[in-house]
Amino acid sequence: MKKVMFVCKKNSARSQMAEGFAKHLGAGKIDVTSSGLEASQVRTEAIATMQEAGVDISRKTSKPLSDFDPADFDIVISLCGCGVNLPPEWVTREVFEDWQLDDPAEQPEIFPRVRDQVRERVVDLIASLDAEPVVSGKSHE
Repeated sequence: MKKVMFVCKKNSARSQMAEGFAKHLGAGKIDVTSSGLEASQVRTEAIATMQEAGVDISRKTSKPLSDFDPADFDIVISLCGCGVNLPPEWVTREVFEDWQLDDPAEQPEIFPRVRDQVRERVVDLIASLDAEPVVSGKSHE
């Protein structure tokens, strides 16, 4: 099972939504955590907009990236364009992507749009993992 780290600036909205969707939609397929370059608080708007999508993140807490070891993760996803600020050991994992999604913190009206973009990206990520070839010693000829 692939281990995924979602990262954004404060682990208050985008990365929390990504973790929520990944746990909800990828249960049993991926192991997911989120963090921020610094910790803060999970935004009430993120909790509310995820609740509208049927995903409860109300008990989540914001965690700093420094609490984790990059060697524990296969895939690192930056949601905010903050990849340039990550230590090199994080961006050199098996897979690194920077989704560069808009920050809804200063524009609460865009939370639903950003949530839907996060969901779409997470669905694509899970599908890409499902599509990875399985190595088998058996021939089908």
